[in-house]
Amino acid sequence: MRGAGRVNERIIETGACLVEGAAFLAAADPRMAHALSLTGELPLRRQADGFAALRDAILGQQVSVASARALRARLEAAGLADEAAAALAGEADLRAAGLSRQKARYVSALARAGLDYGALRAAPSEEVIATLVALPGIGRWTAQIYAMFALGRADVFAPADLALQEAARRLYQLPERPSERSLRALAEGWSPWRAVAARVLWAYYRIEKGREGIMA
Repeated sequence: MRGAGRVNERIIETGACLVEGAAFLAAADPRMAHALSLTGELPLRRQADGFAALRDAILGQQVSVASARALRARLEAAGLADEAAAALAGEADLRAAGLSRQKARYVSALARAGLDYGALRAAPSEEVIATLVALPGIGRWTAQIYAMFALGRADVFAPADLALQEAARRLYQLPERPSERSLRALAEGWSPWRAVAARVLWAYYRIEKGREGIMA
């Protein structure tokens, strides 16, 4: 479960990787062990890397999952879903396909950036994140999610994620929701399996919300 090329990081490829990471977390942290006793098997949540993954992340910003899917379907119907077509199209064409002015600008910039996705697979996670956040419309959270699920990086975490913060507050019985900085510090104890810890917290959060009759 090591990456190829320059990167020397654990890569989550199969459910067996999650089992290994979960065992480490349960042994290292009693509260993680408690959460895992409730969540059971964790979702792999791997996806293909490349332009489509980042494009879909942009489409999904500040809209529902259903709305993001509808936008993707409209791009596909207009023949503008792939990188080459989006790069050749103008922002007006993307807007005509249903994208907002902002999303059209972001998708166009991504398509024209000429990212070497193969090189990103071999780059250290922080380099991946730095490369992505330099593009319009891609913040650190989006870049971290890409590293976690499109590249399978086992030790990447997204401390600004509100669901992770709230799950940590509940699991560790904190007086208030931890800040991004506080959660980043807490997550250091979950290395080198912070991406598995994120899956645990997301799963735990859904269980907690489900008990309240609200599924997030």
